[in-house]
Amino acid sequence: MEIARVAGLQEQEGRMLSRPKPGESEADLLHFQNQFLAARASPAVKIVKKADKRKGKEGSTDTETPPLQDSKDVVMLDGFPDTLPALTPAPPKKSKIKSASVHFEDEDPEERLESHDRHITAVFSKIIERDTSAVAVTMPVPTGDPFPRAFHRSEIKSEVQLGSGRKSIFAQKMAAKRAAEKAATAPSAAQCVQVRSIAPDALDPVESAGEAPLPSSKGDKDGDFLISQRPCLITGEGLGSQKSEEEAQAIHKENLEKLRSMSEEEILQEQARLLAQLDPSLVAFLKSQRGNNEGQKKELKMELNRPEEFVESLPVAQHGVRSSLSMQESGLEEPVRKEENMKVEVIDDDLPVKPRKEWIHMDNVEFEKLEWMKDLPSPRQKKTKKGMQARFSLKGELIPADADLPTHLGLHHHGEEAERAGYSLQELFHLSRSQVTQQRTLALQVLGRIVQGARAGEFASSLKGSVLRLLLDAGFLFLLRFSLDDAVENVMAASVGALRALLVSLDDEKYLDWTFSWYQGMAAFPFVPNNEEEEEEEEEELNGTEKSQDKKLKDENKPDPDVARYDVVKGLLKTRIQHRLRYILEVVRPVPAVVLDILHILTHIARHSSEACSQLLDCPRLIETIVREFLPTQWDPKVAEPGCLLTSLHGVACASAMKFIRVLASGGRNATARLLNTFEMKSRLSRFVAEEPLDVPLPREEALRLSTEAFRLWAVAAGYGQACDLYRKSPVVELSVQRAAAVVTLLTQVTQTAGYTAELQAKLSSSNSEDSEPIPPPPVAWSQVSGLQPFLETSLKKILQQISQTETWQTLQPLTTTCVIFMGVYYSAYSQQPSVNPVDCLEELERLTSEMLQPLLSQPAIDSMWDLLRPCSALCNPLSCSPAPESVGSIASLSCTGGKPPLSLVGSKSPFPFLTALLFLINKITHIHKGLTSKYSSVLGFRGLKDYLHQSWQTGPPSVTPSSAWILRHEYHLQYFVLALAQRMAGTCPDYTQHASLHHCVAMALLSRLLPGSEYLAHEVLLDLAFNPEFLPEGKAGGPEAADFSDILHLGTSAKLAQPGSAAAFLPKVTRGALLRESYQNLPSIRSCYLSHFVHLQPTLMRSQVSYQGRNYLIQSMLLPEVKGPILPSDWPFFPLISLYNKVTNAETRGAILNSLPLDLINTVTWNLQWVLLLETWRSKILQSIPTAAKLARLMCVFLTGSDLFLEAPIHRYTAALLSVYCQPKTLDSLNLDAPLPGLASFHDLYISLLEQFEGVSFGDPLFGVFVLLPLQKRFSVHLRLSVFGEHTNTLRALGVPLQQFPVPLERYTCPPEDNLNLLRLYFRTLVTGALRRTWCPVLYVVAVAHVNSFIFSQESTTQEIDAARKSMLRKTWLLVDENLKKHLLYYRLLNAESPLGFDLYEQLPPMRLKYLQIVFCFFPEEVRMCLKGTGLLNKLKELEKLFCTVRLETGRSMSHKRAKAQWSNKIFKLLLIIFKVFDVIKSLIKVIQVLICLDGESPAVVTQSNGWKAPQAKNDILLHKELQLSLRTVLKGQALPRLHGQTLCRLNEQRSYQTKQHLARLQLQFFICRWAVISRYQQTPEAPESR
Repeated sequence: MEIARVAGLQEQEGRMLSRPKPGESEADLLHFQNQFLAARASPAVKIVKKADKRKGKEGSTDTETPPLQDSKDVVMLDGFPDTLPALTPAPPKKSKIKSASVHFEDEDPEERLESHDRHITAVFSKIIERDTSAVAVTMPVPTGDPFPRAFHRSEIKSEVQLGSGRKSIFAQKMAAKRAAEKAATAPSAAQCVQVRSIAPDALDPVESAGEAPLPSSKGDKDGDFLISQRPCLITGEGLGSQKSEEEAQAIHKENLEKLRSMSEEEILQEQARLLAQLDPSLVAFLKSQRGNNEGQKKELKMELNRPEEFVESLPVAQHGVRSSLSMQESGLEEPVRKEENMKVEVIDDDLPVKPRKEWIHMDNVEFEKLEWMKDLPSPRQKKTKKGMQARFSLKGELIPADADLPTHLGLHHHGEEAERAGYSLQELFHLSRSQVTQQRTLALQVLGRIVQGARAGEFASSLKGSVLRLLLDAGFLFLLRFSLDDAVENVMAASVGALRALLVSLDDEKYLDWTFSWYQGMAAFPFVPNNEEEEEEEEEELNGTEKSQDKKLKDENKPDPDVARYDVVKGLLKTRIQHRLRYILEVVRPVPAVVLDILHILTHIARHSSEACSQLLDCPRLIETIVREFLPTQWDPKVAEPGCLLTSLHGVACASAMKFIRVLASGGRNATARLLNTFEMKSRLSRFVAEEPLDVPLPREEALRLSTEAFRLWAVAAGYGQACDLYRKSPVVELSVQRAAAVVTLLTQVTQTAGYTAELQAKLSSSNSEDSEPIPPPPVAWSQVSGLQPFLETSLKKILQQISQTETWQTLQPLTTTCVIFMGVYYSAYSQQPSVNPVDCLEELERLTSEMLQPLLSQPAIDSMWDLLRPCSALCNPLSCSPAPESVGSIASLSCTGGKPPLSLVGSKSPFPFLTALLFLINKITHIHKGLTSKYSSVLGFRGLKDYLHQSWQTGPPSVTPSSAWILRHEYHLQYFVLALAQRMAGTCPDYTQHASLHHCVAMALLSRLLPGSEYLAHEVLLDLAFNPEFLPEGKAGGPEAADFSDILHLGTSAKLAQPGSAAAFLPKVTRGALLRESYQNLPSIRSCYLSHFVHLQPTLMRSQVSYQGRNYLIQSMLLPEVKGPILPSDWPFFPLISLYNKVTNAETRGAILNSLPLDLINTVTWNLQWVLLLETWRSKILQSIPTAAKLARLMCVFLTGSDLFLEAPIHRYTAALLSVYCQPKTLDSLNLDAPLPGLASFHDLYISLLEQFEGVSFGDPLFGVFVLLPLQKRFSVHLRLSVFGEHTNTLRALGVPLQQFPVPLERYTCPPEDNLNLLRLYFRTLVTGALRRTWCPVLYVVAVAHVNSFIFSQESTTQEIDAARKSMLRKTWLLVDENLKKHLLYYRLLNAESPLGFDLYEQLPPMRLKYLQIVFCFFPEEVRMCLKGTGLLNKLKELEKLFCTVRLETGRSMSHKRAKAQWSNKIFKLLLIIFKVFDVIKSLIKVIQVLICLDGESPAVVTQSNGWKAPQAKNDILLHKELQLSLRTVLKGQALPRLHGQTLCRLNEQRSYQTKQHLARLQLQFFICRWAVISRYQQTPEAPESR
């Protein structure tokens, strides 16, 4: 509606009404209103109703249309949800018809409507129709009149006053009629339901399936039949008389008398007879009429309302019947119960409050509206396989489906499944958007508790699917985000709590704090999810910087839900959640619990990435508010009093706020500098570090946590070389273990920073002004930290004395670990100081070794620690770091919810932190003083350490997830220090050789497992361990000779040891031992090759080196790189070859021709192949994690890189040697080309490239040919074989691999038989056309012959198409001109590698094949057989076909001999004599066939003029005779045989010129005999006959 103002003043009775003025009270306004109403003046505004745009054009108004009344009908939309999708906003309600909108003529109205209506449930809701299943159907009354009798209102007898009320006379009469009918159908009290029992076995199957059967009694055969005294089906209306009801009652009584006079058996027999005779639809109709009868409904209600009285009134024998019926009903499924319950109407007795007539508007009680007041039915378990909807209590606990909880708990409501207690997730979502504040708050609180329980794994065994994933997919994250913007504080508090439960795991934070003081424990991986799905969409050719920038732009353009789908934290930051949280902290000032939740959420966001830290720092007033409100320097000391209840955390120091600042500082050097300087954290550090926790006015536990976090923050700052000016010497006294560990960690970082002060000072003094800006030295000098070592060493000795006491040692282990790490850092920096005498340093290390470390290593407690490595290892026990059951990919979590067991890597009994620190110290000592290396040889001899190393490298590669990466990183540190110590002992200890192979296997496994951030460790392993000859003792201890001896004895290899030859010049054969010996000598060159190909890791290597070397002034961030997998792929031994292939492929993709390959290309490929050969021979288990198919794909790059690179002698030799390794039986069994291969998008595409390369540059090289043939094995994809025989048939001419040089058994190509019809046709086509020959491609020739032979002689039942193709291929084989190919295809027997052909042949066809040939070669058409059926001549035809086939096969081998030819002709004549007895017409064809077979070069004239051919007389016979002559002439001239008989015979048959079909069959037989004679003649070599 629109308000139209009317200009001008309204006058009434010549005066003007006064208007309200400022300052007047409400009473004055009421006075003006009364005055206005009394004056009856017209208002100053008019209300004009404009047309609704949804209903028509503008200007069309219909003010007289009354409003529509509400309708009770509801339509259910099948296939659509009952409610709107959760948190999916409905499309805005806009006008569907606008006159201003533009529509095109060809625009589809349906598409236009669909573009507006996003979801049909946004328009329609539940539309429930009235249930009419219980309404009686009144059939029309049949009468004798041609038309129905007219009804007149005068026939109705009523006492209604005419004209009374506002109803018409007709309406009053009709109302009276309905009342009379209702009174007539209402049962009286005496007409109750009476039942008689019938035996349970007498129930007929129809009634048992449809409705409750008639009960009966076994004991009383002559008892009264207790049934309703009124007829159930017969009403008498059809009689058309006034006594119809009496007549119906009489019929009913007669039926009852008849039933009483019958026995049970007679009743059942009559019942069965009727059911058999009547139409089933009629029986169903009668039953439905009986079930819908109103009288029975009333009786059923009375039974339900008075069950006790009803049961008591039954005979004693009937109680069991009732109980058995109730048991049957209890077994029904829920849908059946619902239907029954819907049929039972609500009556007065069901209601807890009885309606009274004196109540207003209760004179007409609508019971269906009062149904909700009924008592709830007892919950019943559905007996279906489908799961039930999960329901939760207000505490977030899962309620069992069959739990019967009391209603006073408040868990029942009027939603779906009202009898079940609890709330479903859908209902909680609905409540969370309620307009009632308490409902929104309650729903969010319950959802938060459910999320917390789901993360703890409470529902993993009870629910199907993931609760967290379901909630996130439903939009739970944005529900919380919307609720945060609520104006009500309780709703905000509930939203914050639920968001904290979703994001934060307090156990994760606990273990991260526990490992903070470990070796490199301050560095942590960012909480960035592994977005594998999102990464697939990104381009791979961009470098790191371009990719990160491109990803950032994509994230900015994506909608918030799309970003949150892969990364929840990034999606929240995109919604500017930090600004809302700042507002809540600063303005709303919530209760302490909400403040702590917000700080936990901010801490989790800060752990996400450096970008998240930057956004938090850039948020206006966020950090200022936290520092000012929760890290003040002074506050009310009353908060420390016992029993003091904090109502607000604002203005009180909080350890969680200090932890948030510490995690924020780990995000980068610049962030730490801003916190220390801009936000005045330096003064806060001085405040909380200087004061003892007991003196801080806070509860003791909170004060200790605050002081510990302050020291950790200082340690992080010192890790960047910052805040070192706050350092002052003070003894560590009265510290808790964690606080003491934090202090020692701080001292370690300060000492590490001070160790480079002299170096930076020297660079600063020697730098020129032209150089880049030098780094200023830190404010702490070495002299200021040199006095820490004696104190900490003394403390360490005292702690180590408690190592035998388990409980005390477990408590003090964190402090011991940090002290040992400090000692290693101290001596590393001490040896580099220019003011220190090197001799004094070495003597100090000798003293430390003899006085502390050697006695420590000899203690039994240390031995037991080595034994605990294997039980606590994450590599040996992968389940200890597996993701939680409710882990979600978009939320990074360490899966520590519920804690870790004591025997785990981060458990309380774990030896890893202390042993890692101890090995770190020993490595520093042996690095400085190499003469002490032999003193620590006992370390590598511990049995527990060897067992752990042996088990760790043999396990499969661990899965890299956020829950495993942070644990595996600490375990890899221990393995690296063990290997570094082994590398130093390899050259000094003579008895080290026994450990060399084990340590080399560990080093190779570690290379493919090290995670981002540990590039420096990977570089050190490659440089000193992987290619170190000392770790390959087989090269010196007879390894090459053992390989040659193994090849001679055929141990570990296949029987075919001959390697494929080369298409190049003759290459002398070289043994595998000689190749291994050459490879072992080239290890230094191989190492240089690999190091040069890993140069792309140089930037990350520099960052990692700075961290591990302790150059704090260069560290940029404590956050490690994002974890997407190991640094090096598992197939890194093939990396140089892959790199060269990618270089060539990328150039060809861009359309360029790469001519500038590396100059040392041959050497690079040779070194790569040498290294792979060494590993495959002496370290084969190391490469087991790489699939065999992936290895072959990598080797194929040799042929795809460069044109003739594979023809080079060294490359060809090493490739052939590796091929022989991969063609061993066990290796071939593991070959799977159909599975997805790492680093390869499609093996099929790679193989096509290989085929194209083979066609272009192979020169028929046998080695190249073997690589082409390997993927064609039968168990691999048929598409590979189709590519060779279909699109690349040119390769068949050059695949000349001899059978003796082919290293793969041919059974892998022929078994099982081929079943692809297209490929079989290609096999046959290439064989027949000569594209595949034995001299060109012997391997595939054998394969094709074997498969075609198996196919044409296969007699398995199959489809009609395959059977027809099989017979057609066999017929064509029988007619082949190439006798050798025909012989191979028909007489193939078995594969034989020793045979020159590659297979054996039958001397004679087996009887089964011969019989099958006779079946296939059926020469006469079906028409002939049908004509001869029943005449006794059909067997003669079959005998003719059998003999003809036998003669053809026997003479086909030597048809070049004249004698055989004549013999064959004589047998044909004998066969034809059989036909002479059948048809006289064929006698005239004997001379024709003789001429065709025995003569050479005769003209058709001879045939037609000199052989007694009788010219036919009839017109049709003349026509057929001419076509036969034409056919003979065409064939004799060497042309193809035309198909003439079919058209001719069909034409003759249509004309119906013959009286019988016998004559037609004779003509067909003439033609086919001539046809086979001509074909047989032209298949032989023409020779002059001996005589005519």
